[in-house]
Amino acid sequence: MDKSMLGDLDGLPEEDKMRMAAMVDQLQIRDSLRMYNSLVERCFTDCVDTFRRKTLDKQEESCVRRCAEKFLKHSMRVGMRFAELNQGVATPD
Repeated sequence: MDKSMLGDLDGLPEEDKMRMAAMVDQLQIRDSLRMYNSLVERCFTDCVDTFRRKTLDKQEESCVRRCAEKFLKHSMRVGMRFAELNQGVATPD
């Protein structure tokens, strides 16, 4: 976990710092799983039309690949934008 995400916790006891770090880690894992599930659901819904075979045909496979790339690029861009906004909001001590 990135220490900067917890902000200034110097005044807290070590046990509370560890508890906060564990909570942040759990939230990050939960958010990652939500993003992954959203990606799978969206791309499957958009790209898979029929269940003729066990495997995807070339068109479906290409669609899923493009969909996943777009989704991940969008998510990365949103994350970068939030980081930029957070840097602008943060006030130096």
